[in-house]
Parts: sequence; C-alpha cells; structure tokens
Amino acid sequence: MTQKTVPMAHRDALLGAIDPDAYAAGTVTTGWISAKNFQSFMAIVMAGDLGTSATLDAKIEQATDSSGTGAKDLSGAAITQLTEAGSDSNKQATISFGADDLDIANNFTHFRLSMTVATAASDAGGLVIGSDARIGKASAGDAASVDEVVIV
Repeated sequence: MTQKTVPMAHRDALLGAIDPDAYAAGTVTTGWISAKNFQSFMAIVMAGDLGTSATLDAKIEQATDSSGTGAKDLSGAAITQLTEAGSDSNKQATISFGADDLDIANNFTHFRLSMTVATAASDAGGLVIGSDARIGKASAGDAASVDEVVIV
C-alpha cells in the first residue's frame, strides 16, 4: 500500500484573488497580503478573451503595511505584457517570489497582485498562492473568500 503524501492544502494556501470577470480598461488588485506566514509565493495571471487590441500587464507591488503605505513595485516581478495581437487570449503567466525578495531592510512586509487591462475590455483573473507555511497547516491562511477546501 502506498503512503499518501501531505495534501497540497496543508502546504499551500490561496491568499488572494482577482475574480475572473470582464474588466474595462483599468487596474484591479488583490488586497494587501502579509508575507510573514509563508516563505514563497506564486501569482497566477489568467487572460481570458482579450478585447480587440487589448493588453494585460501584471506585477507584484510591495508595501510596509496592510494599508499599502509606501507602495512600490517588487523589482523583477512583472510578466511580459499579454496582447490580443500576440494571440495571448486564454493564456496564463506566473510570477514566483520569496518573502525575502521584499525590501525587508526598509520594512516592506506586504504585497499584492496588480493587473492592468488597457485599450479594450477583457476577461481576466488572478490568484496568489502561499507555500512553505512557517507555522501549522497552510490552509489556515486561506483568504476569507475561500468557501471550501476538499481533501481526498
């Protein structure tokens, strides 16, 4: 009999989301997420149907608190722009980084995923996953929007 490994829900948590929707040109973000309980993170950017000539940019921003104080971009944490002209509809991109990639020396402790749709309304969504929980089961850190965790 094979022994089960630790379920992903005990190792990884869904920390934030940009709900999949048709967004007008503009910027949408997750809430500010504390980096203190996890060692590594992955943002998943999902482009649905991009409007005519539309673009989709995504990046990680960092701040010194949950209100976004001193917000600035996390260096190197941006995707290559997805474009309708580049046949990027219905594609995904990821941004991976660690808690120690934040500007810790200047007390940056929080981050968020920021996505910008430009030129035309487009379908998009995003998720932020936290891995390597520092204490306990990762799923204890799931965002309030997580309605259910099923483990088989």
